[in-house]
Amino acid sequence: MNKVLIVEDEDIIRKGLMFMAKWNQYDCVVVGEAINGEEGLRQIKEKRPDIVIVDINMPEKDGLSMIEESIELYGYDAIIISGHSEFSYAKKAISLGVSEYLLKPINFNELYPILEKITSKRNHLQQLHQDKKQIDIEKARLSLISGEEPSHSNKYVTLMLDSIRTGYRNRLSLTDISIECGMSCTYLNTKLKQYTGYTFNDYLNRYRIQQAIKLLNENELKVYEIADEVGFADYKYFIKVFKKYIGISPVKFIESEHFKEGNYETLQNESDKE
Repeated sequence: MNKVLIVEDEDIIRKGLMFMAKWNQYDCVVVGEAINGEEGLRQIKEKRPDIVIVDINMPEKDGLSMIEESIELYGYDAIIISGHSEFSYAKKAISLGVSEYLLKPINFNELYPILEKITSKRNHLQQLHQDKKQIDIEKARLSLISGEEPSHSNKYVTLMLDSIRTGYRNRLSLTDISIECGMSCTYLNTKLKQYTGYTFNDYLNRYRIQQAIKLLNENELKVYEIADEVGFADYKYFIKVFKKYIGISPVKFIESEHFKEGNYETLQNESDKE
């Protein structure tokens, strides 16, 4: 049974989702509700839901901030709720790995195919994980019998790094990689953090900013074109991420002596360390 958390500040929408949707038909159960992002974070930590349905625009902490702070750590699937005027926020949600959204007013006939897609994927991943776990147990047993030490392969880390280096220009999520290799997002993030010191999204953003700096040095594209070229569909989000890692905006970077010298050694060194 897949556990569902509903985070929505409008009572009529939250209660409608809780009590009117046909959860049982999709192997789901609502385990909690929250009226803002802060309460949503507490519920996520406490109840560990498999699916979180969350409104984008809420008081205290909005839905995107809540997702950004928790989706990698807790590995749930998110369905965002937005109005037509908030579609730009939905674009940022895509950059966080959220691929499913509902427009207000909510139509259950649009919700149900999304639930079916998510639950089918999660059930498939769970089966793959169980099968692999059984294989690993058998390998470990055989290794003990033969007196050999079990090998510790970093093939999943290699797969993630290769995916970033070849696919950073496109929409890239850890969920897609987890489906490809049959391992959970949480497990993959743990492995990558163990080997590189960074989470998947952190490493991906660092790599994208590194490529952006190379393009800025070439001085052939506009900043918004560079943002799109390195995988940021949302220009404003690109600026935010760039400033987070570099400390200044792309325009200020271009104007600086740092840029004129073509010197991005600091970032390059950090990437090499990764």
